[in-house]
Amino acid sequence: MNITILDGYTLNPGDLDWLPIQQLGNVTIYDRSANDEIVERAKDAEVLLVNKVVLNEAILDQLPNLKYIGVMATGFNNIDINAARKHNITVTNVKAYGPASVAQQTFALLLALVNHAELHSQSVFAGEWVSSPDFCYWKTPLTELAGKTMGLIGLGDIGSQVAKIARAFGMNVIAYRKHPTPTDGVEMVSLEEVFEKSDVVSLHCPLTDETKGIVNKERLARMKRNAIILNTGRGPLINEADLAEALKNGIIAGAGLDVLSTEPPKADNPLLSAPNCIITPHIAWASFEARKRLLQMVADNLESFMHDEPRNVV
Repeated sequence: MNITILDGYTLNPGDLDWLPIQQLGNVTIYDRSANDEIVERAKDAEVLLVNKVVLNEAILDQLPNLKYIGVMATGFNNIDINAARKHNITVTNVKAYGPASVAQQTFALLLALVNHAELHSQSVFAGEWVSSPDFCYWKTPLTELAGKTMGLIGLGDIGSQVAKIARAFGMNVIAYRKHPTPTDGVEMVSLEEVFEKSDVVSLHCPLTDETKGIVNKERLARMKRNAIILNTGRGPLINEADLAEALKNGIIAGAGLDVLSTEPPKADNPLLSAPNCIITPHIAWASFEARKRLLQMVADNLESFMHDEPRNVV
């Protein structure tokens, strides 16, 4: 089969081996593809593998050879599923390749906000400890997580992993899930209770019409003034202007974000100038181990399709 990878760089910038996919057909790999390059590059492909490249109806209408789209990620909102169905194109995604990686980044953001290790290390290397009259000092308040309440919005594979780590830190864990199921060590509560009772609110729900802007001015106003928002899910879960305003006005204490509504962000994104806000460039999924699993699972999905046993179809 003719297999074209339209945006391979973020999955594999050179530290992984494409062999699991190359074994399945004639593979052409592009690091990145602009919108006006897609049709020309994909015209002979029976299989397209994409991460964030947008495949809309206008593009799919021009690809009569296409039989399969493999999304090299969990989210597939960049694919026009109705158009794919109209053209009898199978679309698959990859789930559960990186819960440990995303949960780890969630706590990296949280610890950066409560311990400020990097800030204090920079202070030491700037000579402030050498010149200090005392054996220790701290430049910001330091906060202990034990006894605090972690509120989760979403309790799937990633949320459950975050809950496990939070409990190991001695935190109380509450969660909101649209279809709640009993979970050991986690108290299921309403969405409003998550915002009202939590010291830390962490987002792990899918982006839907219902969850878009789930963090907004009204809900931020319900939170404790010492509370922290974490988002390693999808950027549009948060109304960014409302969050920036809340941070500037001290409505909440801080935010740790790995995702934004537009990626890369525009220079005027209000969160780029908001106080007590840590932003990382959508890297929670990107540990070497998680990317290696992801690449293999993309290959496994495609191989199953080639054997007329498609799996992870969306």
